[in-house]
Amino acid sequence: MEIAFTKLQGNGNDFILIDEHETEVIPEEMKGSFAALYCDRRFGIGADGVLFLQASDKADIRMRLFQPDESEASMCGNGIRCLAKYACDAGYVKESCSVETGAGIVPVTMRFADDEFTATITMPTPAFERSAVPAVGDGEFREEILGFTVYAVNTGVPHAVVFVKEVAAVDVAAVGQAIRNHPTFPEGANVNFVEDAGNGMLRIRTFERGVEGETASCGTGATASAAVARHLGKTGETVRVETKGGPLVIRFGETVTMEGPAETVFTGVIPF
Repeated sequence: MEIAFTKLQGNGNDFILIDEHETEVIPEEMKGSFAALYCDRRFGIGADGVLFLQASDKADIRMRLFQPDESEASMCGNGIRCLAKYACDAGYVKESCSVETGAGIVPVTMRFADDEFTATITMPTPAFERSAVPAVGDGEFREEILGFTVYAVNTGVPHAVVFVKEVAAVDVAAVGQAIRNHPTFPEGANVNFVEDAGNGMLRIRTFERGVEGETASCGTGATASAAVARHLGKTGETVRVETKGGPLVIRFGETVTMEGPAETVFTGVIPF
């Protein structure tokens, strides 16, 4: 038996995609362990997660994401762009579609220009929340952790946002892991270290739960960071977020959108 897969990446946040649109390929009870095995960068294919594209009775398609620690994430901004590109290439959807996720239905619009694919995603409305911490000020959740002022915001998954002078100087692995596991985040959190670069631009580095390390980009993290920056008056309605893997554009209006690229890296089969 062979399992077909597609490797995609959005700003360096990379995924293995398994097409289950017509039929289940990986049994439900094996999806987590499959992700743990094949996300390994030395003994597997290598990825930040495994996307399962499935049919949906609520939207055009459904996305499920399993991470290297075998957990399932409810939402992933870069992952949705990759999923949408694959679905468009496969003919499942056209230039616009809706994606069912664990965080709700997410609208996506796509465009191809000069052989480059870009998608704009309507993100879940950022919510400033952290159940173990009382709100301060205007619905703002923050706490001092390890000498850092940490803001909490949920953009489909929980995030911690920490403003620093220079992101290049931060020990993302050590500090990120400590904040990610802090008891004030009962479910854990992705941790974003954010540098205000001026002129409506942020630079960020993200420690992702589930991956348990730094990733090249995090779409929900970019949205969370932009939301906190805007909430604090550091930026306006349009925020350019520079991740290690490239830029994302976050826009605030009646909805919150994220715009960025996605690219097919290669296809292959797994003997199984």
